[in-house]
Amino acid sequence: MNHGTRDAPGLYHTGHVESVRRLRFDRGTLLLEGVAELPAGLDVWFQYDPRVDAYRAPAHCYSAVIGPLKGKLAGNRAPRYQRRELVCALEMTPYPHQQEALAAWQAARGRGVVALPTGAGKTLVGLLALRWAQRDGLVLVPTLDLMQQWYALLRAAFPDQEIGLIGGGYHEPQPLTIATYDSAARHIERLGDRFGLLIFDEAHHLPSEFYRVIAEFSLAPYRLGLTATPERSDGRDADLPELIGPIIYRKRPEQLAGGALAEFQLRTIHVDLAPAERTAYQQALDERNAFLQAQQISLGTLEGWNRFVMCSARSSEGRRAMLAHRTARRIAHATPAKLRTLDMILANHPGVKTVIFTEDNATAYEVSQRFLIPCLSHQTAVKERQAILDLFKTGVYMAIVASNVLNEGVDVPDASIGVILSGSASVREFVQRLGRILRRGEGKKAVLYEVIARETREERVAERRRIAPGTSQRAERIEATLALFDPQRTTDSEPDH
Repeated sequence: MNHGTRDAPGLYHTGHVESVRRLRFDRGTLLLEGVAELPAGLDVWFQYDPRVDAYRAPAHCYSAVIGPLKGKLAGNRAPRYQRRELVCALEMTPYPHQQEALAAWQAARGRGVVALPTGAGKTLVGLLALRWAQRDGLVLVPTLDLMQQWYALLRAAFPDQEIGLIGGGYHEPQPLTIATYDSAARHIERLGDRFGLLIFDEAHHLPSEFYRVIAEFSLAPYRLGLTATPERSDGRDADLPELIGPIIYRKRPEQLAGGALAEFQLRTIHVDLAPAERTAYQQALDERNAFLQAQQISLGTLEGWNRFVMCSARSSEGRRAMLAHRTARRIAHATPAKLRTLDMILANHPGVKTVIFTEDNATAYEVSQRFLIPCLSHQTAVKERQAILDLFKTGVYMAIVASNVLNEGVDVPDASIGVILSGSASVREFVQRLGRILRRGEGKKAVLYEVIARETREERVAERRRIAPGTSQRAERIEATLALFDPQRTTDSEPDH
């Protein structure tokens, strides 16, 4: 006899009764019911749950356990997704690297991460994966802009399919659905059995503490990650093989230059702070560093920065130290020498579409006002931003300046010149900014300028963001001073190292 004690909210059992063996999905997990003893080898995944008198396993292990369970189940109620023949209405002619990426993913049994630079056609790889997997699919995106782009693409590619949206005020799951990471993470307990293929766009977002449940609570056997740079500063990219699969294909910008992407150059221009700026910069650094030394804080790590932020809020000395840090940063980011250099860059590329990148809004607004260039920041309204991008695309505007908002999730019209006036140490940000000027064009040769204040922290920051293996192996790096643009300067000026 099976004994139990009824106790809200459920029935707690003390024994097993062998009944119909079946597998089902339960709030992000798999339940194996009607089993008195686990089949051999499944104890790696399943643990007995006395609350329901069944064995429970994480949903993401579905593809690993369903093989050993075949022939042992009376019913498999876990997946709700269906096989779905998807006929693409778009004429697609993949580049060789896209065909290679798909083949590598297929060889990995439909699991893995494809790393391609911005502009190299990652979304087409996603479309090819959807067509090959022939399963209900969920596309995950970090922003509403990317949701809109995928929605337009899927509607054009599969006009006979209803395309669902989850996020941005919508909750309309369909066999083909696009969801933001935020919304999917909140609803995946109820949706984890509905899709056989997960496509993670900008997959480097997934390993975060909040988003990783999307992969963990889903039983989708097919998983594809798309990103330009899978590496994360916190090291959690090491979890991608478990959540999606290993990196199965990777190309860097210089490997595709002249083919799928435009030929490009990277040019670094160093500028000098004025004597008064140098004095103010050093004074600000000295004040900040004195506080850091007293508190035994090192800014070489994220933990050190977080400690600085916390300690700076606890005393007047700390607040002055943080203000000094921001003052030094502002001096390096917005020295007038950078604006003079930008003026010469624009003059040397007349009639060429140019995107100017800054790390902060203040510099972007200053560039906008001085050069009468439209500015995009997080404060720019959606309709205004789209109008600016449309006018840039048609050539009414030949230059735009942006503070971070063009790094990810925005379809930027074709440009040939990029200028980084300030940026972070993030390799990903650097690759994404480079990608904004790499869309192929007839005879196009793109140039990305980095304008760096000499003998400031910017030099170390710029070096760190270029440390990705192979980033500059084939790209032409040109270390230059203002003599590159000023014919009045003598040719025997001291070189910039």
